[in-house]
Amino acid sequence: MDRLARMRTRLSGAAVVGVGMLLLGAAAYVFLALAGHALDPQGFTAVSSVYFVVAIVGPGLFVAVEQAANREVSARQAAGHGIGPVVRSASQVAAGLAVVVAAALLLLSPVLVDRVFAGSWALLVAVVVSVVGAAAVYTLRGLYAGARRFGWYSATLGAEGLGRLLPCAALVLAGAAEPVLFGFAFVVGAGFAALVTVAGMRGHTGADLPSPPVDRRGLGREVGLLATASGLTLLVANLAPVVVTSRLVTDAATAAAFASLFVLARTPLFLFGPVQALLIPGLSAAAAAGDRGSLRRQTGIALGLVGVVGGLGILAAWIGGSWAAQTFFDAPVPIAGGYAAALCAGTLGMMAAQILQAVLVALRASRTATLAWAVGTALYVPILFLPLPPVLAATIAQVVAPAVVVALMLVGVRSGARKLTAPALLAG
Repeated sequence: MDRLARMRTRLSGAAVVGVGMLLLGAAAYVFLALAGHALDPQGFTAVSSVYFVVAIVGPGLFVAVEQAANREVSARQAAGHGIGPVVRSASQVAAGLAVVVAAALLLLSPVLVDRVFAGSWALLVAVVVSVVGAAAVYTLRGLYAGARRFGWYSATLGAEGLGRLLPCAALVLAGAAEPVLFGFAFVVGAGFAALVTVAGMRGHTGADLPSPPVDRRGLGREVGLLATASGLTLLVANLAPVVVTSRLVTDAATAAAFASLFVLARTPLFLFGPVQALLIPGLSAAAAAGDRGSLRRQTGIALGLVGVVGGLGILAAWIGGSWAAQTFFDAPVPIAGGYAAALCAGTLGMMAAQILQAVLVALRASRTATLAWAVGTALYVPILFLPLPPVLAATIAQVVAPAVVVALMLVGVRSGARKLTAPALLAG
C-alpha cells in the first residue's frame, strides 16, 4: 500500500509538472512560428539566435540553482527544519551566477552582436535581461520542487510560457516587424513568471522551526558542478543553429531554414522533464536495494520506448521535415529530408543520454555523466567548424556528439551496476 501511495504521488506530481512544461514548450514554438511569419529572414534568424542563446545561458546554467536548492530544501524538511536560510543562500548564489553569466556575455559581445544578432546591441541587452529573470525563476522552482509544491512549480512554467506568448501575439496583431521587439517579448517571460509566482513562498519557509545556517560556499560549489553538466548538455542541444547563422552571414535564408528545422527536431526533449521525474525514484530505489535486475529492466524499458518514439520521429522527419519547417515556421528555403532525419537521430541520442544520466545519478556516478558530456562537447564544437558546408557540419556534430556521450554513459552504467551491492551502497 505504501508503494502504491508513493507511485500515485509521483504520477500526480509528474502530471502537474508535465502540464506546465507542455505549455512552456508550446509557447516557445508558437512564438517562433509567429516571429517567422512576421519578420524577414535576417530578422527571424537574429531572433531565433536569441532563443537558442537564452536556452544555453538560462536553463543550461540556472537549472543548477534549481537542483541544488531542491536538494537542500528536501533534506531540511525531512529533518524538520525551516527553509528560510536556503531561500536567502540560494538567492545569493543565483545572483552571483547571474553576474558571472552577464559578464561573460559582455566579454563575448563583439562576436555575438556582429555574427549572431545581426549587429543589434539591443538584442544582446535582451539576453542579459533574460539572465536576471532566469536567476529568479529557477531559484523559485528549486524551492517549490524541494517542498513538493508541484502546483506552484508548474505555475512558474506556465507563467513563463504565457509571459512570452502574449507579448508576441500583441506584436503580431499590431503589425510590428522589428526583431528587437520580438527579442524582448521572448526574454521577459522568466521575469514575469518569477513576479507572479513568488507569492507562493509566503508563509511556507517554516519560520517557527529551527533553521540552521546554510554552507553557502558548499552550495556554490554544488551549483558550479551541476551547472557544468547541464550547461554542456544545453550547449550540445542548442549551439548548432547559432554557429550556422554565424557562418552563413551572406545566406540568411538557409540559416533561417536550418534553425526552423532544428527547432522541430528538438520537440521531444520538452517531454523529458516528467519522464525523468518518474524514472529517478524507481532507479534510486533499485540502486539502494542493490537490485541489478530491476535497474537493468527499468533502464531497458525506458531506452526501448525512446528507441520506438525516436525511430518514428526519424521516419517522419525524413518524409515531411522540410515541409513542416516551411509550413509552421515559414522557412524561406527547403532543406533535404536527410538532414531532418539526422537531426532527429541526434535528438534520439540526447534523449537516451538523459535516461542514462538518471541511471548514473541513481548509481552515485554523476561525475561519469559530467565527463561524458565534457568529452562529447570537446568533439562537438570542432566538428561544427569543419571546412564543410555549415549545415552539413552542424548535422554531423548533432549526430556524433550525443552518440559518444551515450557510449561513455553506457560504459559507466555497466561499471556501476557490476559494483552495485546493497551493503556497500548502504555503507557508502
